[in-house]
Amino acid sequence: MEAYPPEKYGDRSRRRDCTGSWQARYRDPDGRQKQKCFAIKDGGKKAAEAFLDEVRTRVRKRTYADPKRGEITVSQWWELWWEAQPDRAVTTVNRKLSNWKTHIKPKWGNWRLCDLEYIELQAWITKEVKGYHTRKKVHEVLNSLLRAAVKDGRRIPFNPAADLDIGEAPAKHPDDVRPPTREQVALIVEHLPMYYRPFVVFLEHTGMRWGEATGLRWEHVDLDANHLKVKEVLSEDDGRLFRKPAPKSVAGFRTVPVTPQAADAVRTMVARWRPPKSVTPIDEDPYVLVPGELVFRGPQGGVLTRHNFRRVWVPAIQDAGLARKVKNPETGRMEWWPRVHDLRHVFATWLKEAGVDEKDTQTVMGHERGSKVTWIYQHSPEDVAAKVRAAMAPETAGVRTLRAV
Repeated sequence: MEAYPPEKYGDRSRRRDCTGSWQARYRDPDGRQKQKCFAIKDGGKKAAEAFLDEVRTRVRKRTYADPKRGEITVSQWWELWWEAQPDRAVTTVNRKLSNWKTHIKPKWGNWRLCDLEYIELQAWITKEVKGYHTRKKVHEVLNSLLRAAVKDGRRIPFNPAADLDIGEAPAKHPDDVRPPTREQVALIVEHLPMYYRPFVVFLEHTGMRWGEATGLRWEHVDLDANHLKVKEVLSEDDGRLFRKPAPKSVAGFRTVPVTPQAADAVRTMVARWRPPKSVTPIDEDPYVLVPGELVFRGPQGGVLTRHNFRRVWVPAIQDAGLARKVKNPETGRMEWWPRVHDLRHVFATWLKEAGVDEKDTQTVMGHERGSKVTWIYQHSPEDVAAKVRAAMAPETAGVRTLRAV
């Protein structure tokens, strides 16, 4: 009545009961005072007291999360989170940025963190994100983003993307993943232009990845000791080639034995281009490729690219009578078999047939897991079937026949 005198604001009757909202006051773990109001229609005093009991319990158990910290949008949280990320490989950074800009930001960028729910995220990643491997990479980024929100002062109480089901990778027929035989590779080499034959022979006899072989420098080859060192690779960033000082994984730093055929392939290219025994430091500019130091180059002396090599590879496998189009079950695109990468599979199968131990094969090929060598590169359904038949009918080691009784 003193603050609002009747002569100025009009006469109002006094009321003894509370008709306004109840304010629940508490202090967060940092000692800052917080408050939340409860109207009579929302429960009033009882709701306020229940809220206080719950909040104080969470503060004591150190599970308290300030609701306002989760009210920022996903885009705002992305800016904070991305700025704090450690340095990664260029290709990894570009892949994460692409997944964010293409898939996550258009759908969830304007949503508040606290509004994200599991079932909505599950429906989105199942129906709108196409392709198993795309879903896998998108989920990886989203899961890391929201997991950090839980850790950062518990902006959200839990991570709704933690247990999203991204499905299973589409199955491929064994014939589509089986590499060509060495006899078939020899047939392909016969139909290649003369200039490219040493390169294909080198890939078959070393099992090196494309970026490792095209980035090989003469300084890293020791033909007297019959081996070479994998110390860098050529990779691609948004259509631009660049040098990486590290292979695909730590296991990629390795020593690869050089067979006589691989040595002849190297000598052929070195005799043509005469590269110097020097390595320009990558730190100066990774996009400066220095093709003059490379062993394998394009016909004009530049870097050998996948696009240019495909122009001779596809006609060669067609002329050899081996080419067939295989539908990718994930993307739906038609792809040519065999691929250039299958030469790496040929090398692994060759090592298996030669009796090389799986651990040694893993080391030579630069894998961190030996199981990948066994189940992917050395896949041979015919060998398995022959072993089973031999075990079931050792007297014939073939198909079991019937006899009259």
